[in-house]
Amino acid sequence: MNLLDTILVGIKEIWAHKFRSMLTMLGIILGVSSLVAMSALVKGMENGMKEALVAMGGLEKVRVEAQDDLPAYQKHLTDQTPGLLMRDVYALQGGAPLVENITPIVEQHGYRSRINITYQNKRARPWRIYGTWPGILDLEDHRVEHGRMFNEIDNGMARSVCVIGVEIRNDLFGDPEKTGKEIIPVGKVIQINGQPFTIVGMFEHYMTEKERKEKELARLEALKNPQAQVGVVRDKGRRGSGPSGYVFRLKNNSVFIPLQTMMIQFRAAAGVDETADPKLSGIYMKVKDIGVLETALQQIRNVLQVSHNGIEDWTFRTEEDLADGIQLTISNFRMSGVIIAAIALVVGGIGIMNIMLASISERVREIGIRKAVGATTADIFIQIIMESLVIALLGGMMGLAVSIALVQSITAFTPTENNPVITLQAMVFAFGCSAMVGMVAGMIPAFKASKLHPIQALKYD
Repeated sequence: MNLLDTILVGIKEIWAHKFRSMLTMLGIILGVSSLVAMSALVKGMENGMKEALVAMGGLEKVRVEAQDDLPAYQKHLTDQTPGLLMRDVYALQGGAPLVENITPIVEQHGYRSRINITYQNKRARPWRIYGTWPGILDLEDHRVEHGRMFNEIDNGMARSVCVIGVEIRNDLFGDPEKTGKEIIPVGKVIQINGQPFTIVGMFEHYMTEKERKEKELARLEALKNPQAQVGVVRDKGRRGSGPSGYVFRLKNNSVFIPLQTMMIQFRAAAGVDETADPKLSGIYMKVKDIGVLETALQQIRNVLQVSHNGIEDWTFRTEEDLADGIQLTISNFRMSGVIIAAIALVVGGIGIMNIMLASISERVREIGIRKAVGATTADIFIQIIMESLVIALLGGMMGLAVSIALVQSITAFTPTENNPVITLQAMVFAFGCSAMVGMVAGMIPAFKASKLHPIQALKYD
């Protein structure tokens, strides 16, 4: 009996017991579909996290932030901490050649703060307002869509100018998807905590890849049917809870003003002797080459140690830490999915073994006749293995079909920021696992069948 005949016999045996075979395949179907679906969900999450990482400035970005909690051996120096100052910026510019675009940051207000931005009778609550230098554009991957970014002259003269995110525009001047027209507020004067600021620029609307596709689809549908009011409904940029969505919402709800303007207008009389508080919230920079990150961090550390007289009232934050966290999270989710799928596949394998043992008990005389007319032990062994494998492969193919339907259902009924992505590697791996389970599950029944003595098998009732 050749291999093709063996496969055909296996298919006929499955077809002869359709309901029993389907129940046997159920474990394989569940295992394969859960493995592929979980892989698709994890891949979607991974894409979203990587999208957020890029939106935050990439792996080259380094943040130095003020730290109030000193190391244990320096607790007695708490009253002497200088904090981050402009002298640190200049020291880093001169003493850390492996970093570039060194930019000071003063974050006066953040999310849920009491800062108010008003225009006529409308109000907006920014998630953050930064006093900074123009270099922040490159550091945080910002792009000005209308107008311009404030420049060194604006900063040097402490001009009351600002660049706003698109959601601030929507709150103050109207959302174009609701009003039907887009308002470019460049040149408008708004009030930030009662102080007049002229809008000189507005950032582009940052959105996830899914939102971008939905918006493009809505635009195409509107072109096909101009009379239909088709639009993408956005909940003030707050839809979704993934990392990429949070980063884009943060960027869309930001206001940037020149550093000197922030110091004079918002931090005046906040320091000692009624002078402006000179402390910075942080210093952002980029490493010239990610391959020298550790060396660059050591340069930064050496400069700040000298500038702060050895007091470590600052800390590093790198996007590499976030990248490591992403990989750890993804690995944990992927491992959880593999464990769930493995349990289902093991259950499916036990089911195949059980059904094959039952099949052998029903076909003892048939096996005896095959051996009596010349079938060898190897022929019987291969036949049973192939029948077990056919069951597993059919279950695997059904599992792949179920996984595609499952992922589409998840996308349709429980939409997330980053759609699940089915990969070819996941499908091949899952199908290969089903084949392996079928082979392993058929070993014991095949060995038992191949060892039957033809005379005793023919006598079996």
